[in-house]
Amino acid sequence: MTTKTLYDKIVDLHTIEKLSADGIERLVYIDRTVVNEYTSPQAFSLLRENGLKVWRPWATLGTVDHVNSSAPDRTEFPAEENACTQVKYLIKNGSDFGFEVLNNGNPKQGIEHVVMVERGKVLPGMQIGAGDSHTAMYGALGAVAYGIGTSDIYHYLATSTLRYKKLKNMRVRVTGARGKAVTAKDIILFIVKKLGAGGCTGHCVEFCGPVISDLSVEERLTLCNMAVECAARSSIIAPDQKVFDYLEGREFAPKGETWSKAVEFWKTLKSDEEALFDKEVEIDITGLEPSVTWGTSPDQNCTISESIPDPVSITDPKIRADYERALAYMGLEAGQKIKGLPIAHAFIGSCTNSRIEDLRAAAEVLRGKKLAPGVKAFVVPGSTQVRAQAEKEGIDKIFKDAGWEWRNSGCSLCLAMNGDILGAGDRCISATNRNFEGRQGVQTRTHLASPAMVAIASVKGFIADVREE
Repeated sequence: MTTKTLYDKIVDLHTIEKLSADGIERLVYIDRTVVNEYTSPQAFSLLRENGLKVWRPWATLGTVDHVNSSAPDRTEFPAEENACTQVKYLIKNGSDFGFEVLNNGNPKQGIEHVVMVERGKVLPGMQIGAGDSHTAMYGALGAVAYGIGTSDIYHYLATSTLRYKKLKNMRVRVTGARGKAVTAKDIILFIVKKLGAGGCTGHCVEFCGPVISDLSVEERLTLCNMAVECAARSSIIAPDQKVFDYLEGREFAPKGETWSKAVEFWKTLKSDEEALFDKEVEIDITGLEPSVTWGTSPDQNCTISESIPDPVSITDPKIRADYERALAYMGLEAGQKIKGLPIAHAFIGSCTNSRIEDLRAAAEVLRGKKLAPGVKAFVVPGSTQVRAQAEKEGIDKIFKDAGWEWRNSGCSLCLAMNGDILGAGDRCISATNRNFEGRQGVQTRTHLASPAMVAIASVKGFIADVREE
């Protein structure tokens, strides 16, 4: 018998037909998807033009998250005309094609990836495609998941299948001692820096090792969410008891005898002992400290004790040029300490770091403290359910007492296309996934960090070490 990786097992289980002699090109079955108001309109228009229906409406979830405001007093529909049109079209699509849509005001509304997980729509062993690159996050639960384009969304909706090019296998084993205040965000930033922005191109990355096993499920979601920042199309972690406990009782998780049978199957979802990977890397996090990005790509980061690197030391001319451009854009100098850099804005939210554990971690830092003079900060829970849970625990009061604005769920300042936007030159420390040029507004400067690091910076007024709070 041929040994297989976990990725190979799941893809093989979902293969309807091999379309090339080498088995790379395939037609695969897709279990579920989620559509938002921003990336799906053209797909539904194509369905209408061709007189087609959504093949399995119950396997599709629609949620409004990209263009809606997160403001405390937001209305059902955005004020901006184009955004309003997109939201109304998604609602119409849900009504016409028979699938659930979660708009503002719905107690289950939220960021698509947060909602899919919290409702139990993502289960181990599934293959999922959705119109957002951070769909890879679902690999934290032992699923193969990846972002797809408009034509693929259309094809999935009509057939529940996709043409798929099989990826290579890469295993990243994470070892070492996890230091004080080192979070999943710090670990994935370190991994992305080690591997490089293109280090996983063409691969599904399987994360394993004692550090990964030690992570909570919500920490694993953060890790897999940002694996795409080193160009991994998919990432995956073998499901374990932590995952089973996390899923049990959720709305769409199996129940009763079906649950027991499901867990029995899920326990088989792991790479065979002798499975061969196309690429293997071991990363030791011993000595890793809380980290923050200094540049305009997630791999351009350093620990809080380090200085910003000097491009002169970079031998690769392309990377050197990238570093030089990033320094100029960010208004920084080589050799400058990242610690102590003044910030004007702080943000916690996005599909990366907006779950209840993230809010608890930030609240623990903020308890009894106040925002530094001149700093504006707001927090956007990942879903309305996360928001309600946080309010039940009194977390909202801690944020409000510290001077933070407590907002509604949505993508918000992660991509600044919904009214939440910063001005040119504004410097923001952000618990999001991307720090690209203009990501939070034209000419804005974004520093990625963990929720706890964002929280401490907000009360200090500069990028600080959360271990010294």
